[in-house]
Amino acid sequence: MTAYLANLPADLLARAAPIRLAAFDVDGTLTDGRLHYGEDGRETKVFHVQDGLGLKRLQSYGIQVAIITARISHTVSLRAEELGITHVYQGQGDKRACLRDLLDALNLTADQATFIGDDLTDLAPMGIAGLAIAPANAHPWVAERAHWQTTRAGGEGAAREVCDLLLLAQGKADAERARWQ
Repeated sequence: MTAYLANLPADLLARAAPIRLAAFDVDGTLTDGRLHYGEDGRETKVFHVQDGLGLKRLQSYGIQVAIITARISHTVSLRAEELGITHVYQGQGDKRACLRDLLDALNLTADQATFIGDDLTDLAPMGIAGLAIAPANAHPWVAERAHWQTTRAGGEGAAREVCDLLLLAQGKADAERARWQ
């Protein structure tokens, strides 16, 4: 088994088993958190391809994927479209309210959601999610509130670790592994 999935605590697996919605922050979670601006002032971001496949695989197993971010970026819209993510909420000053509204719209409970974030603006939605996850590069105050912290940093495969955790906890990891052999 992959090292980051070995010997996971039973309570973590129990929290991950009922997840039907995985909501991600962007900067520092799906990216490394750095902002790149070209000479023309246009912003670019770098996403990890393994994270993208993991997000698509979650969706194929019926787990909804959402992006909830305080910033607004055309690049995020493009990446979400490419991955088939329809729940994209940019410019969210109150991420907790956004997550609650999304849960209501999907008729899900907080215990059926995970929120993955790295900085202080992510604490509120992490506080209501049944499973709060922080990437390895998360601010210490955020990491201490997480139920689990990935071994990889945001933008460097952290989201893929989350996807693999969910598939493992829901008994789908073996089927997923076999699918690719």
